[in-house]
Amino acid sequence: MPLRETLARVDADLAVGRVPVARQRLRGLVSSFPYDLTLRRRLAEVYRLYGDAAEAGRWMYLEEDRDADETAAFEARYGSPGWRMKAIAWRGPEAMAATSFAKGQLVAVQTACAEELGHPVDWDDPASYRDGLEEKYEAPSEPWSVSGVLAGVGCLMGALAFLAVWVIGVLALFD
Repeated sequence: MPLRETLARVDADLAVGRVPVARQRLRGLVSSFPYDLTLRRRLAEVYRLYGDAAEAGRWMYLEEDRDADETAAFEARYGSPGWRMKAIAWRGPEAMAATSFAKGQLVAVQTACAEELGHPVDWDDPASYRDGLEEKYEAPSEPWSVSGVLAGVGCLMGALAFLAVWVIGVLALFD
């Protein structure tokens, strides 16, 4: 689907309150067009609707006019340069960045990651910056959501109901 058409759908989704659908569309666009800072900015705006400062900071990380609190929340959630490289979701050389500030941010994160790991890292080779991070750092956790909690409770109730039916069936065999 063309970029303009997808952005029109994002606008329509937001207009009727389908924020999760708009977020997913924008995440797909950022994945397809990682160099487009405008898409990253739009995605940050959607995360602000959720009140998720860390994710808003994640998608505004390459912007000079970013919010300091959001940036700090992003850096706290993604505590190592390797996790930040993964979270920024950049592909290709830093020279593809639209602004000198974005290029500087990309170089800084990549350099910090290379220094921490002791070997060169490459945006196009995730294995180069993930090696060893699993041992040293815990994966960033997402905040709990109402839908996530309800899904977990629903799964637990289903498992308990299955277990109860099974126990009743076994007891009925021996009556």
